[in-house]
Amino acid sequence: MFFAATGAVLDVVGMSIDDALIAAWQARVERAGARLGWADRRAIARRHADGASLAITAPNDQLFLATEVNEWALCAALLERDPLRWQGIEETLIAQALEAAEDPANPQPEPRPVIDEFAAFARFERLASLESNPRLRALLDAAASRELPHVLDESELTLGAGVGGCHFGLTALPDIADVRWDELRDIPTAIVTGSNGKTTTVRILAACAREHGWRAAYNCTDGVFLDDESLALGDYSGPAGARMVMREPRTEAAILETARGGILRRGIAVPHADTAVVTNVSADHFGEYGIHDLAGLAEVKLAVAGAVVPAGLLVLNADDALLRAQADGLARRFGRCPPLGWFALDADHATLREYRERGASTCGVREGRLWLSDGGAERDLGPISSMPLSMDGVASYNVSNLAGAALAAVALGIAPATIAAVFARFGSNLKDNPGRMMRFQVGGVQVLIDYAHNPDGLRGFLKVAEHLRGGAGRLGVLLGHAGNRKDAAIEELAQAAAEFRPDLIVVKEDEAHLRGRAPGEVPRIIRAELLRLGLPDSSLPVRASEVEAARYALDWARPGDVLALPLHSPSARATIVAMLETR
Repeated sequence: MFFAATGAVLDVVGMSIDDALIAAWQARVERAGARLGWADRRAIARRHADGASLAITAPNDQLFLATEVNEWALCAALLERDPLRWQGIEETLIAQALEAAEDPANPQPEPRPVIDEFAAFARFERLASLESNPRLRALLDAAASRELPHVLDESELTLGAGVGGCHFGLTALPDIADVRWDELRDIPTAIVTGSNGKTTTVRILAACAREHGWRAAYNCTDGVFLDDESLALGDYSGPAGARMVMREPRTEAAILETARGGILRRGIAVPHADTAVVTNVSADHFGEYGIHDLAGLAEVKLAVAGAVVPAGLLVLNADDALLRAQADGLARRFGRCPPLGWFALDADHATLREYRERGASTCGVREGRLWLSDGGAERDLGPISSMPLSMDGVASYNVSNLAGAALAAVALGIAPATIAAVFARFGSNLKDNPGRMMRFQVGGVQVLIDYAHNPDGLRGFLKVAEHLRGGAGRLGVLLGHAGNRKDAAIEELAQAAAEFRPDLIVVKEDEAHLRGRAPGEVPRIIRAELLRLGLPDSSLPVRASEVEAARYALDWARPGDVLALPLHSPSARATIVAMLETR
C-alpha cells in the first residue's frame, strides 16, 4: 500500500514515532540505498494508533537485505537520540541473528548486525553480494520492456502468464538470449478487492470470461478454480492464490481476488492488470497491521490502483464516500492514476453523471434496468428483477456487484451482449456462487446461506431475509465471528443482527476460525451484547459448531419462517447443504 514497487515494511508498535525520528530513519535509509546502488529509493512512514509502519523500496533480489537496512536505520536513529535507553540494542540484534543462524536451514551465519554506520555498510555490501541475482534483474527488465507480466516467489520465476507463461527456478535462470520471448504473452487479468462482494464479483467476471470463450481461472476465499475444476481448496484470496492462477498453463483469463490481509502482508502478486475493482469499504479487521479506521482501510483497498496499466480501468463504487474522497489522491500517491470507471445503484448518481460527461465508463440502475455506459454509448444490460443474483431486486449489494463486474468485463474486452446474457442467468444454479446468497425451500421454510461476515454484509443479508419473510413468518439467524477481531467489532456484529429483532439467534462457535481465542469466548461476547440489547434469553441458544447451530435452527423452524445462515467454513457449508437437500 506504500508504493507500486517491491520493498520491505518494518512495523513499530508500542513506541512514539515523531517527525524527527522519521527524518533520521529516512536519512539513514537514503545513505544505505545510495551506497548499495539501489535506484528509485523511497522511505515512507505511516503513523497509526499503535506506532508506525516504515516502508522502503528495494530491488527484487535484495528484499531480505532490505529488512536489515530498515531495522538498522531505525535502531541507529534510536541509539543516537537516547544512548542510555538503547545502549543494549546492538547486543540484542546480535543475539537474534545468532539464534536465527542456528536454524539447520541456515547453517552459514551471516555477518553480525552492527550499529556503527561504516561497519554496517560493509555488512550490507556483503549481504548484498550473497543475495544478489543479476540474471533475475536482467530478466525482469527484459520482461518489462516487452510489457510482459511476471510472477516471482522465493524459489521460482514465471515470465508471461497462463497459456503464455514459462517457469524457471531461481537457481537455474537462463540468459536473456536463451528465453523464447516470442512464445510468451500476457493474458487478460482483473483484480478484485473490497470489504464485501469480492468473491461474488470474481465469480461473475469468471462467468463472463467463459461466455466470451476464454478458459478462466480465479482465486477466492474458497480456493483456486479453472472454469468448474477445483485446483486448490481453502482461503486463497492472497498472493499464493494469484500465483497459482497466473502459473496455471491452461489459463486464458485471470480473475484475482485480492484481500486486505494479503495486500498488507505481501503486497500484490502481479506487476500489472488490465482492470481492478474496489467493491466497497466497510468496518472490519481494525487493529491489524496498523489499520485502525475506515480511511486506512480504503488506502489498503486502493493499493490495486498501482497495478492497473495506464490504458486499463480502475472500477470504483460511487456509493462509497471514502472511495470518492480518496480517488483524487491516487495520482499523487502512485505518480499516475489509471482511467476511472464508476458504478452505483443509481445510474444518475452525481459522480456517474460527472464522469460520463468526461467520456468515462459508468454503470448503474435507471427505471429498474442496469445501464452500462462505455465509449460514449449506453447499453441496456436488462431488467434487474430478471437477474437471479438480485433476488427480485431486493439484494441491492448484489446489484452493486453486477454493476462493478460489468465495467471490469468491458475493460477486459467482453461485449455488453455477452455480459447481459450472463447476468440473466448467473445465480439461478447453486453452483454459480456457492456460499453466497444460496436459497433453499425446506418443508415450507425459506433458508438462505451467505458469507456475511461483517456488520454491513450482515445487514444486507438480513434485509433480504426480512423481505422474504414479508411480516408473516418468523426470522431465525445464526451468528458467530472469527476470533481475530476486537471485542468491539464482535459486539458491533451482534448489534447489526439485533436491529432486525429476530425471533431466534443461534449463537455459534466459528470453530474453524478461533484465531487465538479460547473456545466459547466469542459466543459469550455475542450473547452478552444481545442480552444487553434486550433480546430474550430464551431466543439465544448457543451451539459449539456451525453444523450444530444450523441443525438447531432447522429443527426450530416451521412453515412460513425464514432462516438466515451466515456460514464461513466451506466444510461446514457443504455438510449443511447436504443436510438441506436431504430434508
